[in-house]
Amino acid sequence: MATFGDLLRLARQLRGFTQKKASDDLGIAQAVLSRMENGLVEPDPQFIERAASVFDLPAEFFSIQDTVYGPPVSVHTMLRGKKSEVSARDVDMITAELNIRLFHLRRFMENVDLNPANELPVLDVEVYGSIPKIASVVRSHWKVVNGPMKNLTLLMEKAGIIVGESSFHGAPVSGVTFAAPGRPPLILVNRDHPADRLRFTLAHELGHLVMHRFPTARMEDEANQFASAFLLPPQEMVEAFRGRKVTLELLASLKKEWRVSMQSLLMSAQSLNAISDNQARYLWQQISARGWRTREPAALDFSFDAPTVLPSILRSHLDDLGFDVAELVQMSRVREWEFRELYGSLDRNEPTRPRLRIVT
Repeated sequence: MATFGDLLRLARQLRGFTQKKASDDLGIAQAVLSRMENGLVEPDPQFIERAASVFDLPAEFFSIQDTVYGPPVSVHTMLRGKKSEVSARDVDMITAELNIRLFHLRRFMENVDLNPANELPVLDVEVYGSIPKIASVVRSHWKVVNGPMKNLTLLMEKAGIIVGESSFHGAPVSGVTFAAPGRPPLILVNRDHPADRLRFTLAHELGHLVMHRFPTARMEDEANQFASAFLLPPQEMVEAFRGRKVTLELLASLKKEWRVSMQSLLMSAQSLNAISDNQARYLWQQISARGWRTREPAALDFSFDAPTVLPSILRSHLDDLGFDVAELVQMSRVREWEFRELYGSLDRNEPTRPRLRIVT
């Protein structure tokens, strides 16, 4: 059960404040704030109101009783290397958002039954020995037909996974997974990223849920291998590349068909020895020279399959259970602007998905 100190720290981290800035804004010494966050000093009602004002949260936020969890096991970044490093502040803000979303999920599901059509398998890498084999087992278990994956988001939702979208406060993060006891697994993906990256991120996060109960040094590489094999089954890609010269034009054509990035297809071709090392090196150089490492040609874009379960849960409160938007906001214990940032507009004449922001 959360204490006031837990929620005070959560509010501070949600806003990206250091203890120094928060203590200055609250008008107390940093040492006092630290003791408060650690449960050694109890607040009076006036301080709770002041904290609500400083962090732009309802005072009721500080009476949430749900458990506050630490950071997720894995944070899937945009790129590899220093440019993709996520700061401690980024992780704190994302962790705070995840905790708030878990609290919301519990409240929203008190009146709604979630009955997954499929089971989420848990498979041990040591037992199966091959990550592509694990990906094949999951595809078979979920009765996925051969060929390109049609709607990965819906497939995962049918297994009881809640998929949501976030800006991650501008951090270079593609996705995170959070599995708390007694709650459906929650995956957040970056709403500002292109669909090819989002599909790979979803498959990557699915790999964590299927294979990883505890963190390991290999888990990120293993999740990437799973995502590749799940979206691009090796036995099918052998046929896709057979007798064809792997060029940028071919990769662009296959991207439209398989709904993955050209880079994922090139890596698949390399792993299957469908291309020589020299050819692969040349294509990687061409991709880098064109700036496609971070953003592939817009002409090849396709639409992302947006989540449906979470919007349906929220909509059912309005359409079937008699709630209005103001009551949902009050239930969430955040401000209306933040509720709409998390879940989009629920007005009947507006789309549920938040508006996209242009990132340069």
